[in-house]
Amino acid sequence: MNEQELRDLVRSTLTRVMGDPAFDAPPAGSTGPARPSQVAAVDPGEIPDIRAVDYRQVYAVPNPANPEGFQRIKATTWARLGQGRCGPRYTTAAVLRFLADNATAMDAVFNDVSDDVIARLGLFSVQTVCQSRDDFLTYPDKGAQFDPAVLAEIKAKCQPNPQVQVFVADGLSSTAVEANVPALLPAFEQGLKLKGLTMGTPFFVKYGRVRSMEPISEALGATVTCVLIGERPGLATAESLSAYLAYQARVGMSEALRTCLSNIHREGTNAAEAGAHLAELAAEIIRQKASGIDLQTA
Repeated sequence: MNEQELRDLVRSTLTRVMGDPAFDAPPAGSTGPARPSQVAAVDPGEIPDIRAVDYRQVYAVPNPANPEGFQRIKATTWARLGQGRCGPRYTTAAVLRFLADNATAMDAVFNDVSDDVIARLGLFSVQTVCQSRDDFLTYPDKGAQFDPAVLAEIKAKCQPNPQVQVFVADGLSSTAVEANVPALLPAFEQGLKLKGLTMGTPFFVKYGRVRSMEPISEALGATVTCVLIGERPGLATAESLSAYLAYQARVGMSEALRTCLSNIHREGTNAAEAGAHLAELAAEIIRQKASGIDLQTA
């Protein structure tokens, strides 16, 4: 079987699976409106993307006892409820969706953040001591270490003693960075301005971990350091970003002294909204001179 025959087979299978009525109709007995086909307008030369189907709207169990209750539960979670079965096995659609979501998560971990995205954000780029993605994943501690020359470059290019030093790290999801940082970073900076605070020179760290903030904070003398970093992707989304903030971060500090805002993505906390909230958090950290468990919240 050559490549074209394989593509034709995949296209045919996905088109057939995604055209199954289970993807298009509400559960039996439901009073909800019928949904239009989710296979619409696929170019004949393209392979349909099964990930485009909203699984919260898929009811693969025929004739559920309580269709309205089932519909309400499904609408609130990306959990794989009601996958249906074919004999003792999952359905073809369920297996293909699992494989597609798993592949998306793997891509998020192993792909680099696009140079174009970094350039559009106006960030300069540095790298930890990790020499490759495998090195980064195998030795987590290396993601918090920099060569002296790299720290010297950071000091030379960044404003010294910033009130709020922000940097972006790929972490475990390049997809999360590309999906959220372009909207989050400007909102964060604008929020700080409204608070009368200034943001230091933002930049990008390749192969970075949360603890990258510690040597960066020490090198720049930052009052608050914030890292925007890709979260470990799951099967529900590979686009989730986290923000970690710390007051006067130092190498070896306790994890308990970091303040975290997680689940920043289109199905969680909106990126622009997260930027505004992070400005509020940074201002409060500066006011109280504390972060993490030492930060008093209302």
